[in-house]
Amino acid sequence: MSARRADGRAALGFLAPDGLGLLVFVLVPTVLALVVGLFDVDGFGNVAWAGLDNFRLMAGDGLLWRSFGVTALYAVLFVPLVFACGLGLALLVKDHFPGVGAVRAALFLPNAVSLVVIGLLWQFLLADKTGLVSRVFAAFGVDGVSFLGDPDLALITLVLISVWFLMGYQMLIFLGGLHDIPGDLYDAATVDGAGAWHRFRHVTWPMLRPTSFFVLVTSTINAVTGLQAFDLVFVTTSGGPANATSTIVYYAYQQAFQFGRFGYAAAICALLVLLLGTITGSLFAVTRGGRFDA
Repeated sequence: MSARRADGRAALGFLAPDGLGLLVFVLVPTVLALVVGLFDVDGFGNVAWAGLDNFRLMAGDGLLWRSFGVTALYAVLFVPLVFACGLGLALLVKDHFPGVGAVRAALFLPNAVSLVVIGLLWQFLLADKTGLVSRVFAAFGVDGVSFLGDPDLALITLVLISVWFLMGYQMLIFLGGLHDIPGDLYDAATVDGAGAWHRFRHVTWPMLRPTSFFVLVTSTINAVTGLQAFDLVFVTTSGGPANATSTIVYYAYQQAFQFGRFGYAAAICALLVLLLGTITGSLFAVTRGGRFDA
């Protein structure tokens, strides 16, 4: 019994820093956002009780629901793309070959750079007529393409930049999962005559289910509230053109810091946290925490 208590105390000791971080940086701000959402706050010291008025106001806010639609479309495009790219890269660099470390580092390098710098870099590369990408397209006869200025192209452009930015990180997560798969399983499958596809389908994919679930959840959260959902939008398009890239977190920022409606912005964030909690809880329930057991 004493050994079990010692293990329990050790476990609590390891969990305490993360638990404290979640309490200070997640739970407390979430509760404060919910509380502030019940007031009219203009940022200049004027505070007035609003009750549920801020939440009722959201029902008739067309731009808010447009931002929800933009965020949903962004997530639908981003999550499967970054998942597939991360897994594909992990499979390509899983085995050792000369220079594999340098290749892995190069693929991860974008994630080590500030997203603000990434946004400025791509804004320079995609500049109309003068940007390198625009010049390359013009050389092939495709002229006049405005990647960040066309409402039909701006969002997909940001999705592709986000995938390029995060796929190296997801690759490392998948690499960890791949290296945890016992080699005996592959040897047994090879002896049974399984080819590369069948080894992936019947060994790699089932054993990667917990890792895949982690990547799925974190990618979904990143798509809705991650840095690329705000920083990249702020630097490259500022929500434009014609609100085509105005994500929900960027819209909340506008309400708070451009229009001085801190209470309304807090109410939006509270609704967003509730939505994310529902999505994450549903994923846990459907997949049984990533185990996918019946």
